[in-house]
Amino acid sequence: ALPIWAMNVGDEKGLIMDKVMMEINPSSCLELGAYCGYSAVRTARLLKPGGQLLSIEISPVYAAIAKQMVEFAGLQDKVTFLEGPSEEMIPQLKKKYEVDTFDFVFIDHHKKRYEPDTKLLEECGLLKKGSVLLADNVICPGAPEFLHYVRTSGRYDCTHYPSHVEYMTRSEEH
Repeated sequence: ALPIWAMNVGDEKGLIMDKVMMEINPSSCLELGAYCGYSAVRTARLLKPGGQLLSIEISPVYAAIAKQMVEFAGLQDKVTFLEGPSEEMIPQLKKKYEVDTFDFVFIDHHKKRYEPDTKLLEECGLLKKGSVLLADNVICPGAPEFLHYVRTSGRYDCTHYPSHVEYMTRSEEH
């Protein structure tokens, strides 16, 4: 039998997000992949006054659910959801959404998009020295092209935060 898996950051990885957010204290954040809004709420609640999170979600259904979750949490003034494919939305961020650069980027959308979207963020001038990228599920289910790129490009200092698949006990991880 296959294990049951929920496509959500969860508590353990959420604590890693919290730690990173508190260390860098960002004012400008991007999320790639909103799903149900859990990570958006987790991020927005730690933003300093005036801080903003832009969340790109390809699915209109997931974007609507995430927006409701953020509203329920009372954080709607800090989060803006953008619907569409990341490869179309990222190039619009500077002009259409008046973004200079991002302090923090949470990457948790389609794993095959991790590397090309990271390169697109660079090409569009949306990352600066000191920008922090936090990518979920790079080992399982995996984003090998992304890992290879960030580890060998010379642009990033990489840290691996070990954890396990969301909502599974350690004995179910096989």
